[in-house]
Amino acid sequence: MIKLSNVTKRYDGASGPVVDGINMEVGAGEICVLLGPSGCGKTTTLKMINRLVQPTSGKIFLEGKDTDEFDVVALRRRIGYVIQQIGLFPNMTVEENICVVPQLLGWDKAKARRRAAELLEIVALDPAIYLTRYPKDLSGGQAQRVGVARALATDPPVMLMDEPFGAIDPINRELIQDEFLRIQKQVRKTIVFVSHDIDEAVKMADRIAIFRAGRLEQFDTPDNILARPATPFIAGFVGTDRALKRLRLVRAKDALSECECLVRVGESSARAQALMAEHGVDQIVLVDGADRPQGYLTVAQLQAVDGALSVAHATPVQGTANPADDLRSVVSAMFASGASRLPAVDDDGRFVGYVSQAHIVELLRVPAGEQA
Repeated sequence: MIKLSNVTKRYDGASGPVVDGINMEVGAGEICVLLGPSGCGKTTTLKMINRLVQPTSGKIFLEGKDTDEFDVVALRRRIGYVIQQIGLFPNMTVEENICVVPQLLGWDKAKARRRAAELLEIVALDPAIYLTRYPKDLSGGQAQRVGVARALATDPPVMLMDEPFGAIDPINRELIQDEFLRIQKQVRKTIVFVSHDIDEAVKMADRIAIFRAGRLEQFDTPDNILARPATPFIAGFVGTDRALKRLRLVRAKDALSECECLVRVGESSARAQALMAEHGVDQIVLVDGADRPQGYLTVAQLQAVDGALSVAHATPVQGTANPADDLRSVVSAMFASGASRLPAVDDDGRFVGYVSQAHIVELLRVPAGEQA
């Protein structure tokens, strides 16, 4: 969808280029986060895509077409733009703010108003409440959602976002990031997103481009950047806790151990002990007739039982994981319950396997794409 070919930007009188020979491609429907320290060229690169800044040399392509061949207005019609300051017009209602660009493009008023209401629903703001409000009546997170809605008003295939969540407090920032990812699942835009926050980039991006002094140091998936930083600068930039950051990228389903090591209510203690010895584990999950986990049994507990097992013999389950959960939330649940492994259950509550601390440690040694 977007291709930069040897793109360079020099300003008159500057000692060197602000952006130097950038080559990268962003696929349709991807989120690409531009990351790096202040002054590294990421915002300049973003602005060159929609010609707010003119490249000194190199080529930028949108859907395979050289952007030099676009009329600037026509180019910007195809690109939504969201900035940190949002830029809502204070004397206009939310509806009027969203309708600005459609009306400039000649949409009739009724069509623009329908689009505004539709977009507020997409960004989880009730049109009946928010269409008539003014920017001063909105929280920072609400205003940011309206800014996203305005950028989506004419349904552009591409969105550029310059630190859009940077001015929002940490709690609401996490919430609006989640909301934005939910919206992206619906609209599937191609998004180039400037950030200074590695955790935000890991959470949001399909690909991350890390800049240093105007040059592109590494362009890769979040998992590969965390697992295999290309240079010492990248390793330092993403942090010494990069293995922990990868917990967000791996799902519980990727960390499941085999689920054959379980025992059902009514089966014998001897069978459970034999299974534990076979699999080399120090505890086993007790499930009911519908395969829902009821508790844990250790060797010591099993040795105290002569005959059939019941729920009363087991230590109750303190928590479970869903296969879709990321490992950060799974590890947090493990710490909260004091368990070294957690049973995973499907949407019907059936046991599908264990997630163990030992298996997580093993997984973090290898990038997600190589785990199979």
